[in-house]
Amino acid sequence: MTIHVVTPGQTLYGIAQDYGTAVGLIAGWNGLRPPYALAVGQSLLILEPTQIYTVREGDTLSSISRNTGIPLMTLWQNNPGLGGRDRIYPGQTLVLRYRDAPQRQIEVNGYAYPFVDPEILRAILPYTTYLTPFTYGIREDGGLVPLEDGPLIALARQYDAAPLMHLSTLTEDGTFSTARGTSLLANAALQNENVQEVLRVIEARGYRGLDLDFEFLGKENAAPYADFAAQLRAGVNALGYPLITALAPKTSETQPGLLYEGHDYRALAESSDAVLLMTYEWGYTYGPPMAVAPINAVRRVLDFAVTQMPREKMLLGFPNYGYDWTLPFEAGNSRARSISNEEAVALAVRNGAEIAYDETAQTPWFTYTKDGTAHEVWFEDARSTMAKYNLVNEYGMRGIGFWNYMRPFAVGFSLLSAMFEILKGA
Repeated sequence: MTIHVVTPGQTLYGIAQDYGTAVGLIAGWNGLRPPYALAVGQSLLILEPTQIYTVREGDTLSSISRNTGIPLMTLWQNNPGLGGRDRIYPGQTLVLRYRDAPQRQIEVNGYAYPFVDPEILRAILPYTTYLTPFTYGIREDGGLVPLEDGPLIALARQYDAAPLMHLSTLTEDGTFSTARGTSLLANAALQNENVQEVLRVIEARGYRGLDLDFEFLGKENAAPYADFAAQLRAGVNALGYPLITALAPKTSETQPGLLYEGHDYRALAESSDAVLLMTYEWGYTYGPPMAVAPINAVRRVLDFAVTQMPREKMLLGFPNYGYDWTLPFEAGNSRARSISNEEAVALAVRNGAEIAYDETAQTPWFTYTKDGTAHEVWFEDARSTMAKYNLVNEYGMRGIGFWNYMRPFAVGFSLLSAMFEILKGA
C-alpha cells in the first residue's frame, strides 16, 4: 500500500494512471465523491488489488461470494464503495484480494448514538468487532436511564458485530455526573441493584458484553470504582461475555485532575477483560487549535499504561472527528465546531486551502478564510491514521476503539482492513 500526498496540478485521474488503478477504486478507498476535486497536501490511500471481478448481469453479492469463495464480509471490507450494502450493477469492478494481506488479528469497538444515520453505520459495521450504543446512564436512585437501542442492536447483528451495553454516569440531561457516580459507589445495596439491572438488560436486549465508562469521579472514588468494575465483570463473565472499561488518558499514577484521579489504571485493568485508553481530546471544543490526538501525547499515555497492565488488554482510542476553530482563539469565548474527517478535506477543497502536516503531532491541519473570518482545522487523514494504527502493532495492543461511528471515514476503515484482520464478534 502507498499513501500519496497530492501536489499542485494533480488530478485524481492522473494519479490513478500513475498507479495503474481505477479512479473509482481510489475514490472508494478514500471516501471521495464526484467531481473528485483535490486539495494540495491531501493524502490518498492507494492499495494494490491482485484479483478483481467485473459484475455481470444476474450477479448478486451473495452469488459472487459463493462462486469466488470470498466471504461476504470480506467483499464489503475490500469494497468500501458498497457502503455495506449488496447493491451492485453490471460492469462494476469489485476487489476480491489485495497484495498486502493482514498479518495480525485485532478487536475493534466503536460507539453510536441511537440517532446515527443508518447508512453511515452500515458502511462501518463490516470493519468492527463490537458496536456499543451510547448510553445507559445512572438515575439518582441508582437505576438505569433507558436507551432506545433496539435498531442498533439489530443492525449490528446483520454484520456479525457483537453489541455491547454501555454503562456510564450520564444523567437524563446527557451530562456526566460526579454526584451520581459518588452516590452509587458509596452504597453497596445500590451497587448490587445496579449490577442486577445491568445483567437483566444484557440478557433481555441480547447484548454480548458491557462497556463501562464512569468519568470525573475524583480520587476518593478510585478504589470503590475498581471494586464496582470487579462486581460487574463477575456478573458479565458468568454470562460468557467481556467487560471493557474506558480509562482517561493518564501519563502517571499521580496525575492531578477530576478526570484522572478516579481511574486507577492497574486496579481497573485487573477488574476488566479489556480497557479503552481514551487517547484523544488534547485539541477540544473549548481549547486552542491543536491536534485532537497528537502522536507524541498518545505515546506518553501508552508508555505509562504498559507499566500498569498487560498490553493484550489495551485498546487504543481513535478520534473519528476533527475540529474547526475560528481565529483568533479567545479562551473562555471561542468554541470549535466538531466535524468529520471527510468534511475537513471537503472544507479545504472548497476554500482552496493547502493541507499541511505537523510532523511532531503527526496530524494534518490547514487554515482558510470564509466571510472575512479566519479558521484553523485539525483532523485525521491516511498519514495520521497509519501512524496511530502502527502503535497498535508496536505496543502489542489488543485493538482499537473509535469515538465514534457517527461520521463517515472511508480511508480510516479501508486502512484498518488493509493492516489488520478484524475479528468479528457475533
